[in-house]
Amino acid sequence: MAGPAGTPGTPRVLRAMNDRAALDLLLEHGPLSRTRIGRLTGLSKPTASQLLARLEAAGLVRATGTSAGRPGPGARLYAIDPAAAHAAALDVAPGRIHAAVADVTGRTVGTYTLSTPGRSRSAGRPPRPDAAAPSSSSAVRQVSEALDGALQEAGLARGDVRRLVVGTPGAFAPGTGRLRYASHLPGWHSPALLDELAAALPMPVDHENDVNLAAVAEQRLGAARGHEDVVLLWNQEGLGASLVLGGRLHRGWTGGAGEVGFLPVPGAPLVRGVGRAGSGGFQELAGSRALLALARELGVPDVPARPRPGAAAALVARAADRTDGPHRELLRTYATRLATGLAALVCVVDPELVVLAGESLTAGGEVLRALVQSELEELAAPRPRLLMGEVTEHPVLLGALESALVAVRDEVFDTSRRPAPAAAPTGSRSPQ
Repeated sequence: MAGPAGTPGTPRVLRAMNDRAALDLLLEHGPLSRTRIGRLTGLSKPTASQLLARLEAAGLVRATGTSAGRPGPGARLYAIDPAAAHAAALDVAPGRIHAAVADVTGRTVGTYTLSTPGRSRSAGRPPRPDAAAPSSSSAVRQVSEALDGALQEAGLARGDVRRLVVGTPGAFAPGTGRLRYASHLPGWHSPALLDELAAALPMPVDHENDVNLAAVAEQRLGAARGHEDVVLLWNQEGLGASLVLGGRLHRGWTGGAGEVGFLPVPGAPLVRGVGRAGSGGFQELAGSRALLALARELGVPDVPARPRPGAAAALVARAADRTDGPHRELLRTYATRLATGLAALVCVVDPELVVLAGESLTAGGEVLRALVQSELEELAAPRPRLLMGEVTEHPVLLGALESALVAVRDEVFDTSRRPAPAAAPTGSRSPQ
């Protein structure tokens, strides 16, 4: 028998494959008995016993008690040892950083929210040429402080964390290391930032676009489970999208795949120099600011004169609950505008599923989803299924945590990397 990618089926490789299969089963099902693990993996009772003894000695599983409900002594139950490893995640946005730490089972053990200096400019607007930008050292301090806050709540130290995933708007350009498409995030644009973060923290640090992480959360925990070709449309403080093709995130050559706010669309002025403008046609047509402006044009009452966080989502929620003229017209026009941009996306990508996510979309619930679905079927030849996002509480943070946990589990559950057990003395027996 051969292992993955044609690896010769040596006993050590086969043991590692069996170990990983058992660990994945324990993650999925929770505590299991030796007999149950044997049945699920197809291993004999002696082999399952040796496997569990090996994993227990490695600090990966522990006995948690015995099964009950049957006559006679209960079978011993085994579970993943939560202390075997920890992962951390940050969701970075203008004005705040959310942090979380989870043990290897996925249980969140510490959270923290750090308030950061307010925006130096409006979202989607580039800085003035003469504006003094905060140094990257401020971003490093903020990351460290947010991480330490979550670790303190968890009773852990930095050295206990095996990986940190940081989610931000925009994307770090592969060639320069500079954050692009996120001029509204002060202090994060130095090309040295990633190196400084790596030097300041003892664990590997990965970075990912925030909307991509929301898609990871939906794929692993929410509406996109079981789907491999997905477009996630995000509208919160800005419009964005994530493309999952063949089960993998598509980031593009510079990391800018999914920056659909810059997409030229019918019904919006043609924006030139989008990099300097910090905006584009779809953003100007269906972004949160455009939604508030549309509500004022339609005579919707109680629309705030100045945009503030959550205002667009509150407006959408109110419109979805009302049947009067201005509110219903607002929701219908908003759905048409969203479908206009989505039509361009689905005609190119032809996804199986579209997930609507972000507060300014999920606030509309089934009413908005049905309107967008109906409009999209009129505007695009492909007719993907539309669903509302199910991960509505900290989706970016949860996606970052899931990404970190995948990497950590691959590392610590790979028992083939561990030293081979010492040869048993003559006359000894393997544990049963």
